[in-house]
Amino acid sequence: MGAVEIVPVRTEAEKQRFVKVPMRLAAKDPHWVSPLIMERMEALTPKTNPLFEHTDAQLWIARRNGRDVGRISAQIDHLAPSDPSNPSGYFGMIHAEDDPEVFAALFAVAEAWLRERGVRLALGPFNLSINEETGLLVEGFDTPPMVMMGHDQPHVAGRIEAQGYAKIKDVYAYKVATAADFPPAVRRRVDRAIPAGISLRQLNFKNYEPEVRAMTDIMNDAWSDNWGHTEITEAETRQLAKSMRPVINEKLVWFADIDGESAGFGVCLPNVNEAIRDLGGKLLPFGWATLLWRLKVSGVKSGRVPLMGVKRKFARDFRGQLLPFLLIDKMRSEALKAGIQEVEMSWILEDNKPMRAIIEAAGSDRYKTYRIYQKQLA
Repeated sequence: MGAVEIVPVRTEAEKQRFVKVPMRLAAKDPHWVSPLIMERMEALTPKTNPLFEHTDAQLWIARRNGRDVGRISAQIDHLAPSDPSNPSGYFGMIHAEDDPEVFAALFAVAEAWLRERGVRLALGPFNLSINEETGLLVEGFDTPPMVMMGHDQPHVAGRIEAQGYAKIKDVYAYKVATAADFPPAVRRRVDRAIPAGISLRQLNFKNYEPEVRAMTDIMNDAWSDNWGHTEITEAETRQLAKSMRPVINEKLVWFADIDGESAGFGVCLPNVNEAIRDLGGKLLPFGWATLLWRLKVSGVKSGRVPLMGVKRKFARDFRGQLLPFLLIDKMRSEALKAGIQEVEMSWILEDNKPMRAIIEAAGSDRYKTYRIYQKQLA
């Protein structure tokens, strides 16, 4: 076998090769869903992804015998929490053949890049931020990923651990049938008259920009105490909202106000992965028509709740504690009407016991585990 060559990604052609690496490596996995090449290219381009306003990143491809056999990224998010005495950075987007030499070469170059920039603690994988795809799949390989969730090959965890990385945190994905109801005690609580001061409303596309700003404020407040929380900027939320607008069903996005103040929200997305499963990552020439037909006409049977939160000031108030159940109930009711039969709620930190309790009370079962690793570089 030839030597492993590491190619830094500098050109658009190299970036497209980078995007396509996992599409070839996972081609025989029946549960792999090829992402849309166009969307991935935009996500890795500073002009179209505001994440790069506060993140430095580099991508590499591993080649052997003329073939692309792996890839990795390294990045430093300047908004992410970091101990000044032990500065941290990330690795991510790791896909490679089951070859120890390939993994060793990829991690060597990524770690060297981080060290050169003062990083002493490497964490990951993050693709490219903790607010995007987070963690490596370690349990739940027998089902395809939902929209905006990763899917990895079983050998990757062992290869990462062989490079000296150890678990720092697991995050969970839960799945629930939309026809399943709350336990009786919770159902009685939800069915009572809504307490005074609480109002629930669906997303209003005519008021889209203010809705996005409200969502950003709630997210950054509600999640501020979570491990690894990195503030999401309004520009990032706006870009996400813009990219997802064609597939959003406004009836599946709910806001809750308390005494006239935006207090909480929940977002259920139709599972785009179900609609693009056989497009091979391409929208042209007919992929757009197929995608929109499946989302808007024939419908998809699954969805995902990637975002839900309640402002901390209301968390200890009875009304604030009731909001997650009311939001889940509204999203589930509308999902049923839309023909969605099952919904994933993800991702949830393993030690976020309050949120896990709420989700499990809604009848959800944990079915996937994603692992975040760390390694001291110096």
